[in-house]
Amino acid sequence: MHFVIMGCGRVGSTLAHSIEAQGHTVAVVDRAAEAFRRLGAGFQGSRVTGIGFDRDTLREAGIETAHAFAAVSSGDNSNILAARVARETFGVDHVVARIYDPGRAEVYQRLGIPTVATVRWTADQMLRRLLPHGSEPEWRDPSGTMRLAEVPVDPGWIGERIAKIEETSGGRVAFLTRFGEGLLPTHDTVLQDGDVVHAVMRDEDADSVEAIFRTRPEET
Repeated sequence: MHFVIMGCGRVGSTLAHSIEAQGHTVAVVDRAAEAFRRLGAGFQGSRVTGIGFDRDTLREAGIETAHAFAAVSSGDNSNILAARVARETFGVDHVVARIYDPGRAEVYQRLGIPTVATVRWTADQMLRRLLPHGSEPEWRDPSGTMRLAEVPVDPGWIGERIAKIEETSGGRVAFLTRFGEGLLPTHDTVLQDGDVVHAVMRDEDADSVEAIFRTRPEET
C-alpha cells in the first residue's frame, strides 16, 4: 500500500520509517527541502518538495493511489486544509491530522476528520501519571460524553466476576491488562491479582463509577 505524509519533522520522519519498515511505499511532502535530512540515506520512499495542500504536489506524491494520508506539519490550518483536500478532492478514506489546539481538534472530529490533539494528549498522559486514582481518561469520544480510563480497583474485588463489578458500578470493563498483555473479558472472567482494569463510562458518572471500583464489594 502507498502512504502520503505531509510534514517531515520528527513525527513525520518517524512515521515514514515505521510505515516503510512494514513493507509499504511512502511519499513525504515538505515545503523545506532541508527537512528531508531527517529521513536519512536509507529511506527508499519519495521526497516531494512543495505545499502539502497543493493538488499538484499531492499528485506528485501519489495521492491518487494512496491508501492513507497523514498531515503532521507544525501548522494546524495547513494540516486541516491538507486533510480535507486528501479526503474531499482525492477520496482518500484514511486521513488523520495533527492538531495543537484541542478546541479545533474537537470541531474537526465532529466534521469527520480524525485528529490527534498533540497538546491535549500529552497533558492527559502527564496528568494520568501525576494525579491519584487515574482520574485523567485514556480516551474521550469527540462529544465529550464517554471516557475510557484506567481505574484502580480495591483488592476486595479480586476473585469476583467482571460482570458483577459492571453491574454494581454502572461502568463497562473494556479490557484488562494481565501479565502485560491485553485481555477482552467475557461474562465469566474473574478479576485476578495484578490485573489493570480499563473501564468505559459516561463522563458525568466518572466520579461515582471510580468510587465504587475503589470500594470493597461488601461496602457498596
